[in-house]
Amino acid sequence: MKILLNVIGSIAVVLAILGIFLPLLPTTPFLLLASACYLRGSERMHRWLRNHRLFGEYLRNFEDNRALPLRAKVVTLVLLWASMAYSIFVVEMLLLKVMLLVIAIGVTIMILRMKTLETTRPGRDSE
Repeated sequence: MKILLNVIGSIAVVLAILGIFLPLLPTTPFLLLASACYLRGSERMHRWLRNHRLFGEYLRNFEDNRALPLRAKVVTLVLLWASMAYSIFVVEMLLLKVMLLVIAIGVTIMILRMKTLETTRPGRDSE
């Protein structure tokens, strides 16, 4: 069973990476799936993912705090709406355009409802 979880987790990591570049492939759900699979399948792989240079901080913030830094929220929303606007423009079927718009609105609401992490600037004391 652990081998299967590790295979699924690895496939999810690949899909998350592809999701960075492909407009309609979501990155976050695949990262969370990979983390859950690795958590049950391999402590070493789970630790690697949580400490990954690109995904680690984002994943830790999401899993531990259910929050994102303001910069991550802004970048996510800008990329989301840019890719959705392009997709809606390219797609011809009205029903598909409406579905894309509903998905974008739903994801936007989810992101805006998440807590915003306070970030401290280097060299400044926390008050």
